[in-house]
Amino acid sequence: MDYIAFCRQFYATTGIPTVLYQDGHLRYSALTELLGFEPQDSWPVYAPARNPEFAAINPDLEYGHIRIEGRGADLFLGPVFTAPVTENLLHEYFEETKTPPAYQEAVAEQLYGIPIRSHARFVRLLLLLHLVLNGKEARVEDFYAEDQRDEAGRGLRLTETAVEAKENERPQSTYDFEQALYHYIRRGDPADLKRFLEQAHSIPTEGKLAHTPLRQAKNTLIGLAAKVCVLAAIPSGIGAERAYQLSNLYALECEQMQSIEEVHRLQYVMLMDFCQRCGAAKLPKGVSREVCRCMAYIQRHTNEMIGVEDVASQIGRSSTYLMRRFKAELGMSVGAYITRCKLEEACELLTYGDRSLAEISAYLGYSSQSYFQNVFKKQYGMTPMQYRRQNQAKGD
Repeated sequence: MDYIAFCRQFYATTGIPTVLYQDGHLRYSALTELLGFEPQDSWPVYAPARNPEFAAINPDLEYGHIRIEGRGADLFLGPVFTAPVTENLLHEYFEETKTPPAYQEAVAEQLYGIPIRSHARFVRLLLLLHLVLNGKEARVEDFYAEDQRDEAGRGLRLTETAVEAKENERPQSTYDFEQALYHYIRRGDPADLKRFLEQAHSIPTEGKLAHTPLRQAKNTLIGLAAKVCVLAAIPSGIGAERAYQLSNLYALECEQMQSIEEVHRLQYVMLMDFCQRCGAAKLPKGVSREVCRCMAYIQRHTNEMIGVEDVASQIGRSSTYLMRRFKAELGMSVGAYITRCKLEEACELLTYGDRSLAEISAYLGYSSQSYFQNVFKKQYGMTPMQYRRQNQAKGD
């Protein structure tokens, strides 16, 4: 196949910019060919780990990547906008792609012309391209797979109620399930949400909502979209207008589905999309990509004894450099952020599980239970047991 011709036709048909690499070298860029300037021979958005995959500079600005297997070629798609283009989105795009200032106005004109696509539609487009280019089918869930190195070292990370329900082969109540679901979405960690959903197998519903199974599935998704909007997205910091807009978009897209399987896939993508946006909404403005990567690494390794050197190695920088950037951008030290993440994990385990304090302190890597209790009380003004009684009582 002539992959450059394929990229040209794809851009002409969909309006989505394409970039093609062959053996690690840039072969084609739709935007730069159209506008006539020399592109950067690098792609700063990706460190490809899965095939296919997507990444987001911003929740409303996404990219896709497909490795053309056996050909040494990589196809990058984007940007794709899930909301109207704004000056802030353009600024982020220009920073990431190092677009020369002289060409920014011309590039912006092309970006304004890219059709807006929902996150779910973009995922399905990547699945189709992977099938066309590699002859393989991929699952929606593959986009949200956790890196095996992280997964192997992370340990069990599910709510104790879900584990108990599965082991005892008894269903959770809809209320308990939904409270845990909204908790995971608000937290903004797709890897945790993915494990929770895999453990639960399906989303329970209250009663009969329609006369046919397909209509039942659609009504369940539409109701869930509304509740996720109000109970998870808006409390996490996503603007109310944007949250309601997303909820309505998923409801409208759901109505076009022709099978229960399609509805379930859309439901999964919707939950992951909201979760990712919640995570992005919690990041302070002005935080660099390097610091964001370090924050994500710390959040994924709360059950390990990690230090500044471990975190700095994730971005190939010195400990001194990282400590300076952390302090400047977050107003706290790396050690303080590690402690905060561990204690947030402790709060989850205390609220949603029944592990003993000794088990929790050991899981989080504290040298002793007494030290864990002292750190917890200093942070929250109460002992871990007081916190457990107070917060578990709210769910009764």
